[in-house]
Amino acid sequence: MKAQKIIKSEAVFTGTSLLPAPGFVAIRGDKIIGAGPASELESYLDASTAVIDMGNRLVMAGFHDFHLHFFLGAMFESFCQLTYGGTEDETAKMAASYASNHPDDEWVLGFGWHHVRWPGQKLPSRHSLDRYLPHRPAIMLNEEAHSAWLNTAALQKLGIDRHTPEPPFGRIEKDENGDPTGFLYETAVKYVTRAFQFDEAMKNKLMENMLKKTASFGITSVSDMLPLPGYTLGDPAFYRSFEEQGKLSTRIHFLDVLDGNIERSLSYRESYRSDSLQFSGVKQFLDGVPLTYTGFLLEPYADRPFEKGGTIYDFEQYEQWIKDADREGFRVRLHACGDGAVRMGLDLFEHARDANGARDSRHTIEHIEVCHPDDFQRFQELGVIASIQPEHLTAGSMDSHAYVDRLGSDRSRYTWPIGSLQKHGARLAFGTDFPIVDLNPMLGVYRAVTRKHEDGTPQGGWNPSEKISLGEALIHYTKSSAYGNFRENELGTIEAGKKADLVVLDRNLFEADPDEILEAKTVMTVMDGAIVYES
Repeated sequence: MKAQKIIKSEAVFTGTSLLPAPGFVAIRGDKIIGAGPASELESYLDASTAVIDMGNRLVMAGFHDFHLHFFLGAMFESFCQLTYGGTEDETAKMAASYASNHPDDEWVLGFGWHHVRWPGQKLPSRHSLDRYLPHRPAIMLNEEAHSAWLNTAALQKLGIDRHTPEPPFGRIEKDENGDPTGFLYETAVKYVTRAFQFDEAMKNKLMENMLKKTASFGITSVSDMLPLPGYTLGDPAFYRSFEEQGKLSTRIHFLDVLDGNIERSLSYRESYRSDSLQFSGVKQFLDGVPLTYTGFLLEPYADRPFEKGGTIYDFEQYEQWIKDADREGFRVRLHACGDGAVRMGLDLFEHARDANGARDSRHTIEHIEVCHPDDFQRFQELGVIASIQPEHLTAGSMDSHAYVDRLGSDRSRYTWPIGSLQKHGARLAFGTDFPIVDLNPMLGVYRAVTRKHEDGTPQGGWNPSEKISLGEALIHYTKSSAYGNFRENELGTIEAGKKADLVVLDRNLFEADPDEILEAKTVMTVMDGAIVYES
């Protein structure tokens, strides 16, 4: 069989070994029909074959982001960006500046701020937003999308006052008079969802921009973690409309919320099973995040010795939901940031296995921001995937990393324990958690390989024993993620018979200094054999 196009390079990383080699990838239709050394290339050529010589640029399988929030990310990209606000007042001014340039928008929507980057790390209030936005309702989701900051006009428009009930595992922050301060925690963000209703034209624009972004980073597949605490964004039926138009240039594997509604999940599984849009399982939150003391820990927080955090539901509720889902053959993915939540998640999966029998479930623990070393081996024993987003470990400096304050020096040794989990035989899969952090895969690869922060510290890396090799990091971002979505026979490596999903980077990372990983750019993205991005 002859190829329609051949991509050749001095550095082809197939993902079947830890190093690249000179070679080629032969493509016909949406499939790879051959790959190997240059000496075998001629057998795939005829007069119509297009040969693309990439020199010494790295050719590899397309990135497979195993954890992001697709439509929420599209919103982050299209509204007010607050990531670099240095203080509460400065961030409020940024929101006001954006509002002045968008006078026709009913809501002023902003994303990405985080009070832990501000001097004093004090939670924001409505008063600072009121100073610059006294009349237009404004909602600012924080960097982790687990909290919202509102002005008075937004509180009034949404009907949030001192009498508004707090949902389980959520909080409406109150002042000394009992009135809302404008800050909502965790599941209380459900009250802001009215502001996120868009017409079809806006939804199409958001989706198109997001697909361009994924392609520009060489991302050909994602796991869309749809449910967030308190609200759901993203719509499989809307995604399907793009698929039917031939515009879905990123494969989407989406999850439903684990809430006991098995019939809904069964319907999704039956209805969404194409190559580019698939139902992938169910997801639920065990805890929050340690930064806001909502992560569930085995022992109290170092800087709040009477606080251990907690879980959204009790163990028995999770146990019933997971046993029922497992019995129906669903894979379950559990958000667990604290070491207490990680252990609970493993316990829950073990109980489901004992109740229903062992199977290839590929249940997954998400984030694992801190893990007790006694639990490392259990991932391999239970066949549970460790889904980690390495870019979460970054901070401006090791000296100011909030997790050292939260966890103390001894426990912070086991934060984002990528190397330890790998040594204990755990299956790992990498993603970003975009838009909580940047979508660029190079950032996560860099963190996993160097364990350094934004300022290049600490020398040698934070908890350097947790570093992994470049080849291992790329495999966890491609082959391992494909395995995590039960698609290892179709995606994740460059092998004959697999889908022609590829990315070409502007350099051979294996010959570059590790710091250059951050500078690497995508020059070509191929999905289903078609070039969907060229720089």
